[in-house]
Amino acid sequence: MRSRMQLSSLWMLLMIAALVCQPALARDLPDFTGLVKEAAPGVVNISTSQTVERGGPSFHGRGFGGPEMPDIFREFFGDRFPFPQGDGQGYSEERKSLGSGFVIDEAGYIMTNAHVVDGADEVLVRFSDRRELEAEVVGVDIKTDIAVLKVDADDLPALVLGNSDDLEVGEWVAAIGSPFGFDHSVTAGIVSAINRTLPQDAYVPFIQTDVAINPGNSGGPLFNLDGEVVGINSQIFTRSGGFMGLSFSIPINVAMDVADQLRDGGSVSRGWLGVMIQPVSRDLAESFGMKEPEGALVSDMDPEGPAARDGLEAGDIILEVNGKRVDSSETLPRLIGGIDPGEKVELTVMRDGERESLTITLGSWPGAEQGAGSKGSAEDSAPARLGIKVQALDEQVLRDLKIEGGVRVTEVGRDGAAARAGIRRGDVLVNIAMQPVKNPEQLVELIGELPEGQSVPVRLYREGRSYYVALRLDDN
Repeated sequence: MRSRMQLSSLWMLLMIAALVCQPALARDLPDFTGLVKEAAPGVVNISTSQTVERGGPSFHGRGFGGPEMPDIFREFFGDRFPFPQGDGQGYSEERKSLGSGFVIDEAGYIMTNAHVVDGADEVLVRFSDRRELEAEVVGVDIKTDIAVLKVDADDLPALVLGNSDDLEVGEWVAAIGSPFGFDHSVTAGIVSAINRTLPQDAYVPFIQTDVAINPGNSGGPLFNLDGEVVGINSQIFTRSGGFMGLSFSIPINVAMDVADQLRDGGSVSRGWLGVMIQPVSRDLAESFGMKEPEGALVSDMDPEGPAARDGLEAGDIILEVNGKRVDSSETLPRLIGGIDPGEKVELTVMRDGERESLTITLGSWPGAEQGAGSKGSAEDSAPARLGIKVQALDEQVLRDLKIEGGVRVTEVGRDGAAARAGIRRGDVLVNIAMQPVKNPEQLVELIGELPEGQSVPVRLYREGRSYYVALRLDDN
């Protein structure tokens, strides 16, 4: 009996201790209410629309003549496959999307993700006070997934920008955005990792968090506890299509460097070495006389590129760029891309088992000048017949897509043949009429040879997938 009473007393003491400690534990958790009140007016909802003209055979759900594709196909496939509809002669399809953004300048400049506004015919920005303004796309950078918009308004509530280099793993962060269209939703978590490299995103040292991010959050701000923007919510890792605890944000320092260039000139310039690289495995490190695997192994070079010109050799392992360690091959493009063309860089390389220093004057990415839209360039004149502008592809994109050539579409006119075929900004054209497209200059020749009034197949890559669209040039 006494033992039972003692256990009962002990249990009561523990319960009392828990109740006493609970307020203390609550005081240790972050309070985001002040942050949200201060920052929410500077966070915006972004909605876009795009009219796509499609052609080809009909596909109907209720026999050959039903009104539309069956819902079961949309449920399983979404828009991954271009199921055509209509009478077989082509049809118009309006696509809408939602995203988030935030004010970076009270003069009307807004930052978001490039994929939020990519290919949009109309971009609308809605503020917390329910104002809705049409936005102009100042510029986009596909490599970092950054876009800058401009609205005609003054005295906007610009957010305070922080220093993403000061972030530490375990630090509390919060996001405000519009997941699934629910405006100004707030979620919070911690920084899970920093300097993450994701496939096909070599230029961004992502911030990984466990903040709940879902479709519609893209382009919204990530805050530290001081209410400063430290990142832009960009991607999630998911097997279900929804949040699974792995969210990735672009550091604000990276984003603002890109945004400043977009505001100043409408495009982004990056340094270029002109090399092909590969990871250094443990076995390769041993074969090169290294104690630990590190750096980027130069497997090949552009014979006319900056690296070949200034003495870098195939087989060199790049260990440092201007004193910054290259811990893996994924780090090198980020370091080089952050330096302006024409700048000299000091490379520390491993060659024949010895460390050496080289000075390389960086070049510009091939096609960079064309990407800026210089008058009379192949980008402007050649594809004008299609109603598009294009630029050459860099070596990294060619390797990622495993193709030998192609051009990226940087602009699509609303009423051109390309728009009617369903070609979008950001698409990579690899062949037209079964002829390979290697560069903008060759595209000029191919377009000049296309017949009028006749459909020809165009193969393109979009979001890493390849498929064909039918292109038809109308009779003049």
